[in-house]
Amino acid sequence: MRKKRPLPPRSPAERWRRARNLPAGTPVSGGTGMRAHAALSGARSSWFPRLQERLPLLAPEDLLRELHEFLEYNKEKEDRFCCEIADPPCKRIRLENMGEGAEDLNQNGALQQTPVADDVNVAMANSTLKVCNVCLGILQEFCETDFVKKSLFEVSVVFAHPETDEDCHFLARVCPDCFKPAKNKQSVFTRMAIIKALDKIKEEDFREHFPCPPSSPKNICAALEIQCTNGAIFVAGRYNKYSRNLPQTPWIIDGERKLESSVEELISEHLMTAFKADSFNFSSSGREDVDVRTLGSGRPFAIELVNPHRIHFTAMEMKELQQKINNSSDKIKVRDLQLVTREAIGHMKEGEEEKTKTYSALIWTDKAIQKEDIALLDDMKELKIDQKTPLRVLHRRPLAVRSRVIHTMKSEYIDDHHFRLHLKTQAGTYIKEFVHGDFGRTKPNIGFLLKRTADILELDVESVDVDWPPTLND
Repeated sequence: MRKKRPLPPRSPAERWRRARNLPAGTPVSGGTGMRAHAALSGARSSWFPRLQERLPLLAPEDLLRELHEFLEYNKEKEDRFCCEIADPPCKRIRLENMGEGAEDLNQNGALQQTPVADDVNVAMANSTLKVCNVCLGILQEFCETDFVKKSLFEVSVVFAHPETDEDCHFLARVCPDCFKPAKNKQSVFTRMAIIKALDKIKEEDFREHFPCPPSSPKNICAALEIQCTNGAIFVAGRYNKYSRNLPQTPWIIDGERKLESSVEELISEHLMTAFKADSFNFSSSGREDVDVRTLGSGRPFAIELVNPHRIHFTAMEMKELQQKINNSSDKIKVRDLQLVTREAIGHMKEGEEEKTKTYSALIWTDKAIQKEDIALLDDMKELKIDQKTPLRVLHRRPLAVRSRVIHTMKSEYIDDHHFRLHLKTQAGTYIKEFVHGDFGRTKPNIGFLLKRTADILELDVESVDVDWPPTLND
């Protein structure tokens, strides 16, 4: 069993006071709504649920001791931690007109000082900590660990200080236009509203309504809430769809589900289980209709997994997860499944309309055809067409005329009324409408070019020419 480092003899609050030459008993509270974040990249431990149950009974110093033990335990897995503090609005009030110049305050109203730490290396930009020195000083000195700016795992502790909760309420009477109710805000006294009011209020009005200097708080803050969250994880790959009765995303009309599953669900259900995520967001390079297959190398897709409880997967584990998805259904197949960054997903969406896609369409004509009748299609290159928003998608897309390019076509004669057409087109082209014309909303179209009625019976996506995500070796 790993031997724990002995705790400092003094309480963290007392160590903080001594480091700053403050008298004993000076409150360490910063005010209502103070948030202290200690984050680490790694798996969530059983520490959080136990602490959550005991939180109302813990004194601030006991809470810090619990946090210290948690960070010490997880150092074996990850030695990178970050600390973030958002100052409460009432702290800005107490710093106003206290002799510090505006240049001495950061955007949260905290003095720009580097807290004293005996043996802690604080890694922050410009070596200046623009955060609440009260909380950060305690956390640094107590946890004795390195801090960084970014980490996937975040432990968020919310402190409350009812004694100073109403310090900023007078501003609503003096500057009522700065405090407007919002549906997603529990209180009108937000940090930005306070800063706006303090910039607007006259000095004499401020001194009339608020004591300068303010009285010292008599009580320390109390831990109110604790949360553990992981940053989102992104998984990318390519999928093939072999069914003509499977939508890409859940097909729901007027609250009623039309089909039992979708590509999105067949893939995401396994990722949600493996990553133990709370929710997900699915995106892809375009989409196919429910009755259209996606063949070839597949269509690129990405899934954002929100607050995953597991974030580390080896290449072998991702390969096994891919195989599990493929074994679960004969309607889809996934390849090149891999972890990617948020920034990398942008490659999937870059220049979507400039990219090309290749299709194979089975076409029927009302009048009999010969090979010579469809041969003219093979000679057409870079055919420009205008497509008014199709009737079938007009309920969810704005009415507009979109110009698209059919780069190449190659016909394959089957019989008197059927032929197959292979097309390479600009991404975003409505292939079905290019075949039958959509009552003249797409011009020109196959029916117009062949001088007869034409309709499409089957459509397959043969390739999506997007060089992302990177191809993986089997």
